[in-house]
Amino acid sequence: MDRLLQSIKIGVNDKIYVKDPESSSLGKRIIEDSIIMIHDMGFDKFTFRKLGDRIGSNESSIYRYFESKHKLLLYLASWYWGWLEYQLVFATNSIANAGDKLGRAIEIVTQTTEEDSSFSHINEVMLNKIVIHEYSKSYLTKEVDQENKEGYFEIYKRLVGRLSEMIAAVNRKYSYPSSLASTVLEGSLHQHFLLDHFSSLTDCQEHTDPTDYFKNLVFNCLNKPNHV
Repeated sequence: MDRLLQSIKIGVNDKIYVKDPESSSLGKRIIEDSIIMIHDMGFDKFTFRKLGDRIGSNESSIYRYFESKHKLLLYLASWYWGWLEYQLVFATNSIANAGDKLGRAIEIVTQTTEEDSSFSHINEVMLNKIVIHEYSKSYLTKEVDQENKEGYFEIYKRLVGRLSEMIAAVNRKYSYPSSLASTVLEGSLHQHFLLDHFSSLTDCQEHTDPTDYFKNLVFNCLNKPNHV
């Protein structure tokens, strides 16, 4: 899978950026260093001016790629969900049993992220932390409906759709596959956030983790044995 991923480009809606950052070394540097900076200082304190100082480039050169830091956050989140989608597709493609496939899919979307050497300019571990802490800022805006119409959240919605189809394949009579799928994805971010900051509010600690919790939740909802 690693060799195959090296030849894959994660596709992001071209309306999100002015110029594709993957098309130049400067663009890749913008992505690489913005991930490090947002991870270290938080999205609210991050600015294009600070990024320009770090990479030794004019602030205006960054605006040639992204018209705002909001669009940059949308790009980073979209890239992350696209990367996660590839992990899910490759990990489950050869699994025939519907329950086993769903169990593996839950593992992929809820497990602790490990760095992927296939994309040298993107630190997936840091990016995962950014998504956990900052993703809601990409859609809790007045412009969310318009941005949704323009397809800014298409990759995330597609990932929910894939998981929803796997849930339905296990139990066709279950009435809420999309609701459960989106709960798993959003809930995983929340559980990892609680682990980092409010550990007393989650049971996902020393002897278990979010993956175990969500497997238990999903398969109990579907009235099926828990696939471990």
